[in-house]
Amino acid sequence: MSEGLEAQFAQWRSYVQRRKELRGTDVEELEDHLRGSVEELVAAGLRDDEAFLVAVKRMGSLDELSREFAREHSERLWKQLVLTGDVDGAADPGKRRELVALVACAVGAALSVKLPEVFGLDLDRDGAFYATNASLFALPWLAGFLAWRRRAGAAVIGVLVGLFAVGAVAANVYPLAETSMSVVLTSIHLPIALWFAVGLAYVSDDLRSPRRRMDFVRFTGEWFVYYVLIGLGGGVLIAFVFGTFEAIGTSPETFVSQWLAPCGAAAAVVVAGWLVEAKQSVVENIAPVLTRLFTPLFTAVLLGFLITLVVTTSGIDVEREALILFDLLLVVVLGLLLYSISARDPLAPAGLFDKLQLALVVSALLIDVLVLLEITGRISEYGTTPNKAAALGENVILLANLAWSAWLLLGQVRRKTPFAALERWQTNYLPVYAGWAWVVVLIFPPIFGYR
Repeated sequence: MSEGLEAQFAQWRSYVQRRKELRGTDVEELEDHLRGSVEELVAAGLRDDEAFLVAVKRMGSLDELSREFAREHSERLWKQLVLTGDVDGAADPGKRRELVALVACAVGAALSVKLPEVFGLDLDRDGAFYATNASLFALPWLAGFLAWRRRAGAAVIGVLVGLFAVGAVAANVYPLAETSMSVVLTSIHLPIALWFAVGLAYVSDDLRSPRRRMDFVRFTGEWFVYYVLIGLGGGVLIAFVFGTFEAIGTSPETFVSQWLAPCGAAAAVVVAGWLVEAKQSVVENIAPVLTRLFTPLFTAVLLGFLITLVVTTSGIDVEREALILFDLLLVVVLGLLLYSISARDPLAPAGLFDKLQLALVVSALLIDVLVLLEITGRISEYGTTPNKAAALGENVILLANLAWSAWLLLGQVRRKTPFAALERWQTNYLPVYAGWAWVVVLIFPPIFGYR
């Protein structure tokens, strides 16, 4: 085992030996059990630090002693989220450098929002420009922070620069009018394409590892939660700014709309990423809580929708707003599946929650088939548009993923397919989403005459 892992065992042993009611043989027996569990988790693909924390957590459910250690160890890690030194208060140069890098990238993202004004553009007047370029203000800085933190090589950095440069060209070179459907499609798909560029920076320390790709899935979900929380806090801050300044007869509307809101939104992209990174080794995370809360709720909604559709014999509206809504629904279902996979114990046997996930995926699969039938029917009758073509491709991609995921989940529930097969399928499929997003951004506008 690695030196870092042996140090963690030494810390655990020191903690246990302080308990007077335990004899030396008791400590040895507990440590032997812990080491065996760690070895199993490492063999399953977890990193040493992840395996140790998961093993301690498991032992916490077996005896009170290990539960107390898990609780104390978690608290120590939680303190590291907000301190730049270790738990004893000693200065940590690495933490300070990371804080400096965070501040630099967050400020860079905030200033990037104001950079177009140097060239005569205005946030209120040039809405189409800001819509298509929104992801280019903040995501390069988040990718840069992650690449710096991972010590990415020159080749990875070169690829990242190239991807963001291509995104900038696609967002600004094509002659897209503000009323063009391609503006909407680019505004939606360019952030998706560039988010996978962020994913490249995230996994740059181990590009071939399926576990690192699944870590990026977890990062994505938790980043979204943190960003929403920061946004809610920002809303409260804005309310206080308006209230306090208007109390003295001054309106802060210009400052809020032109500086605080847009610059804060861009900087929060980087800060939310740092928050997820800072807590990546904590025993407990929010993934299991979110998936176990929302999976049954979405399953009930989708089943209710299917039953209502059969009873009312109504068709599905495939206009632009409805297509976006259904695609978002399917993406949320896929997100719940990915998030639950990222949080699942790879060695745990299939249970009730896995059956619930199977019901969710099958329901989404049926809805996807119905939407595809409606889209193809409308295209054959009225012709295609950029929106319908993009929705058609996305639903086909989701259909393939959901269909095979359902098959693998069925095998897992029947205990004939290992969990690793489902995890490997999802991580290997991630580049397909990025590829389609780039197709919509780069190829669709000229094919459809920039309309």
